[in-house]
Amino acid sequence: MSFEYIKNKFPTDDGFCMPAEFSKHSATVMIWPERPGSWCYEAKFAEKVFAEIIGKIAEFEKVFVLASDKKFAHAKACLVCVKNAEVLNINSDDAWARDTAPTFVVNNNGEIRAIDWQFNAWGGEYDGLYANWENDDKIPYELCKTLGVPLYDAHPFVLEGGSIHTDGEGTLITTEECLLSKGRNPQLTKAEIEEKLNKYLGINKTIWLPKGIYNDETNGHIDNICAFVAPAEVVLAWCDDENDPQYAISKACLDILENSTDNKGRKIKVHKLPVPKIPVTVTENDIKGYIFEDGEDTREVGERLAASYVNFYFCNGAVILPQFGGENAESDRVAAEILERVCKDRKIIPIYARDIIVGGGNIHCITQQIPFADKGGKI
Repeated sequence: MSFEYIKNKFPTDDGFCMPAEFSKHSATVMIWPERPGSWCYEAKFAEKVFAEIIGKIAEFEKVFVLASDKKFAHAKACLVCVKNAEVLNINSDDAWARDTAPTFVVNNNGEIRAIDWQFNAWGGEYDGLYANWENDDKIPYELCKTLGVPLYDAHPFVLEGGSIHTDGEGTLITTEECLLSKGRNPQLTKAEIEEKLNKYLGINKTIWLPKGIYNDETNGHIDNICAFVAPAEVVLAWCDDENDPQYAISKACLDILENSTDNKGRKIKVHKLPVPKIPVTVTENDIKGYIFEDGEDTREVGERLAASYVNFYFCNGAVILPQFGGENAESDRVAAEILERVCKDRKIIPIYARDIIVGGGNIHCITQQIPFADKGGKI
């Protein structure tokens, strides 16, 4: 396997498609946290939880950790005892590997390739979260060149990995709030976006949910509200409180899912995964730790964060599950118990992740899987 930047061609032309996240991986990609507008107090708390997550995932599969010129030596020192982690010197603008690392695809011959979507910081000049995303947009090229993985150029189609979930059998779920937002691909119709998903990922059936988690600054990424756990089976972020704005969103999503079939004509089985009972908000202490750049989205005390247990990550044999602690200790326990029942063949690994959600996302947002394939499966 050697690096090639493939232009004017789609992965499906060569027999490649996107497998499900719950299928076998060869590795996980993460990015060492650094951006002061995302990670409070020079990222010292974020670094601890990132290192913990890297260590847990590394028990099950290899982890590639991207680190900037400035943080490369520091990241290596922090992870020196993690035997199955490799730090790569690749610059970024933030640590959201789900959205900035490439999407990997496989074929029936056991080969891996990847897709280089255009990244514009979740909305570009319309409503993007920071002004300069040049390094983030280069990550797929730099990573695939380093790993020797052929890469399809999908520019100028804007897509983030957190905006899609697939079952690996031709069905994809997403939200209208995100993929139809004016900051992504406003020149394309819904049908034209579906055609792009078909040609790049091998998707024959797209299920559109209306919105994501309430107040999600990514314009409602699907990975915060709904995720495939098996073919024709999903978990859905659920809220029972009719006075909570999340209630109407969750109910609308449930109605669509219960009246949908997948690419193979199967009805969708839905497991309700309650959101934290007490909304997670930005505190005065958090605010003191941020340093925002010009043109960057800022935060305020009391701002509700898009906390959701659906933002977990599948790795080989395990589920890495966010926990919020404090007043939500009971919600944390309930979420873990539900996923233990739903994912019977996996170990549930709870991680206190409030120091990630204050950056705007959670465990799924900071991870990106490299699927396993017979040839090149061990990257």
